Order: sequence, then structure tokens, then C-alpha cells
Amino acid sequence: MYKKALLCFFIFLTFYSHLSQAQIQYQLVNNKAIALGGYGRVGFGWNYENNGSIGQKLNLLNMGSIGGRMEEQDYLELVNVIKFKPKNNDSTDIHVQTRFSVYSQSLNLFGNTSSSSFQGLTLAVPEIFVLARDIKGLPLNVWVGARLYRGEDVHIADHFYFNDHSGQGFGVEYKDTRFTTIFVSSTDTASTLPPSFFINIQSGTPSLALRGRFVYALEQDFPITPYSTVTGLLEFQHLENANDQDLEVLPDSIRKLVNYPSDNGWVLGARLNKIHSTLLDGSYSNLSLRYGSRIANGGDGGVSRTYLTFGAPDLNSQKFEGAYSWSFVAHSVLNLNPKLTTAGYIIYTKSKGAAKSNDMAPTFLGQEVLNKKEDFTIGGRATHYLTDLFHLFWELHYSQRKDGTIDPASVVKFSLAPTIAPTQERSQWARPHLRFVFSLARYNDQAKETLYSPYLQFAGEKRWGHYLGIKAEWWMWD
Repeated sequence: MYKKALLCFFIFLTFYSHLSQAQIQYQLVNNKAIALGGYGRVGFGWNYENNGSIGQKLNLLNMGSIGGRMEEQDYLELVNVIKFKPKNNDSTDIHVQTRFSVYSQSLNLFGNTSSSSFQGLTLAVPEIFVLARDIKGLPLNVWVGARLYRGEDVHIADHFYFNDHSGQGFGVEYKDTRFTTIFVSSTDTASTLPPSFFINIQSGTPSLALRGRFVYALEQDFPITPYSTVTGLLEFQHLENANDQDLEVLPDSIRKLVNYPSDNGWVLGARLNKIHSTLLDGSYSNLSLRYGSRIANGGDGGVSRTYLTFGAPDLNSQKFEGAYSWSFVAHSVLNLNPKLTTAGYIIYTKSKGAAKSNDMAPTFLGQEVLNKKEDFTIGGRATHYLTDLFHLFWELHYSQRKDGTIDPASVVKFSLAPTIAPTQERSQWARPHLRFVFSLARYNDQAKETLYSPYLQFAGEKRWGHYLGIKAEWWMWD
């Protein structure tokens, strides 16, 4: 009995010792710290249609937030960063960053839905990466993982233009040079992009497999003056071959799912950034032009990622030879005086797939997709600092979208937002914001008759659209 009790006590001590060590190893110690950040917006709105429906966006379809984001739904991002310090406390800055985003698939409000609700909350992890900066005191940064890796954006249109290389891969930065490699793969069998998936028959049993798509991006900053910089962009994209198999043994229906040849694409672009030193701090202008070819002609729906190929392939060659996309963006933020900030932008894109059609064309999977489009938006915002606490901003924009050979759909939208800024900072970046939002839109005949906005798809053929809401927005970054 004595021996059994002693054995049990020894086992308990051993288990407790290991548990304690595990806890000590897991907890943060002197060379680690945690930082938190995030972004969010929440609120409600309505359109006064059908006796007071939940508010729908007034922007044109297929353009995302381009044209203003006052009517956007609830959204949340939570970011946590674990910081490490190397031995000897040298200048190397190391951190592991994870970002979680939550949004609803429908107009369900955050407070009335969950992940188990119909079209309820969706959780995504757009970032999980390790970054080491200023390694050994050198101007050298290295990162690996999934990262929202992107530069300037037109904030009032939520449009990250020119160099959005967000994805999973790795990157190296040295002084004014940045090199990034992104690996793209997806088993989304409904996607209209060149398929990443294929049916592998090498083992004798057909099974779903993925082929690699690689994006190599090189950026270089060229300082022109102390207040202006030109950034050059070069991308090369490669899609691996997926048809190195004995296809004669397959029926035609299966052969179409495996016979995907390799393809390439390239991107060339330049951006001018100018700081307006004669105005208040934070005033700047950007001007960018970018051309993408073949499978690198992405940039639609409000996003600018070139690897999201637009249009249909040439089904004779099963390649995207001849596909292209032009993107032009001009953007300015001007702090004119302590009472007024203005921001303006022009966004223009023109894209075509590889098929001969200027309208609809079939994809690899037999789906019909738009093969040519052109869209243009010009807009601006004025922020008036009535007092430290009370701000008033208004936005005005014009957008038009031409899909294929049909007439362009267009909208003019005006938004007015009296705002409380509790931090009492006179800046367009002051957050949190508590806003009352009113938006009014006027559609042309083409937009009205084709129901070319979320609002029109709900309300029917209307010349005018309107939105009223109360919103909050905040962010916090380390």
C-alpha cells in the first residue's frame, strides 16, 4: 500500500512538473510582448422602400465600394501581434501577426445573427505571417505567410490600387526595393478564373488536385526630390501545366477538366507620389498607371489584384493570349487649413479577356462570362471641422460602367454625414466616428432598366435611390 501511494505521488509530481514547464514555456516572458489592433464598423440603415426596408448600397454593381462606402454593412477585423526581441537586444524587430475578419453574407446585423444563422456570420483569416524588420541593423525586412501586402489606397472608395499583392507567400525588402512571391491555389470549381484545380489520373483513380500559380512582383522606389517619389512595378505570373497525362483514355466530359495548359502573364506600372510641403502635414497626391497582360489582367469588382484574371480564354489555344487590362488612378488628400480637408480621386479601368467576343464568352468550364468592360469614376470628399468634436463631411461622385457592347450604366451619388469625433482630433483619420448618413443617387436609363445596383435590384426600376443610416467606425493600429 505504501509503495502504491509513493508511486502515485511520484507520478503526480512528474506530471505537475511537466505541466508547469509547459505553462512557463507558453506564457510570455521578458523578450515578448503583445499588441492589439483592429478595424470595425457597425450601425443600421434603411431605404424607405416597402415600408422601411433594411438599407441597400446605392453604388453600381461590379464596382464594390468605388463611389463611396457610406452604405456599407457591419464589418470587423481583430489583429493580434506577438512581438519578439532577439538576444543582445539588437535592432531586429520580430513579430507574428494574425488578423481575423468577420462579416455577414447578407444584410443580417451583427447583433441579430451568428455563424449558425442562414447567410450569417463568416470568419476569415486574411493574415497570419511572421515578419523580421531591420535585421542586424540593416535596412532588410523578411516576411513569410499570408499577408494583406499592399500600398496606397483611395480610402473614401476603399480601393487599394496599383500594387495589391495580398496573398500567401513570402517577401524581401531591402532599402527601396521590394520583392514578393505569392502562391495562388483554390478548389473553387465555380470560379471563372483559369482553374487551379484539375482531375489527376496518374494514380489510376481520378482525384481532385491543385496546380501552382505563382506571382513574382518587384517594386523599386526612385526618390526624385525630397517631396516626390516614383515607384516602378514589374510582375510575372506563371500557371503550371495540368495536362501532362494520358488523356486518350478519358471521356470528353472528364478530359475538359484535366486539359489545362500552362500560361503566363506580366504587369508593368509606375506611380508618382508627391507630398505637398506648402500645405498642412498629411497632404499628398498620387498618380498611377498600370498595364497587365494575359492571365495577369485582373482588376474588377472594386479590387485591383492582377492575378484575379478577367474574362474568358481563347478556347482554341486554351490560353489567355491577347487579354489585357489598363488601370489609371489619380488621388489627392489636401489639408487646406485647420477647418477643411479635401480628398479627390479618378479611377479608370479597361479590361478584355482572350476570347474574340466583346460581350459574353464561354470559360474552360462552359460558363458564360463578361469578356470586356470599362468603368470610370470621379469623386471627392470635403471634411469641415466645425469644432474639435463636431465634423461635417460630404461626398459627391459620378460612376459609369460599360459591360461588353451594351450602353454604359451610370450614377451620380451625394452623401452627407454630420459626425461626432470623440477624440476631438481635426483630421479625416480621426476615429472613432459616430455618423448620421444620408445618401441620394440618380441613375441613368441603362442602370435603371437593368437594375444595375443592389438598391435597384431590391426596389425595382427607380430613377432615384436614397439611404438613411446611423453608423460608427473605428480603428486602432500599433
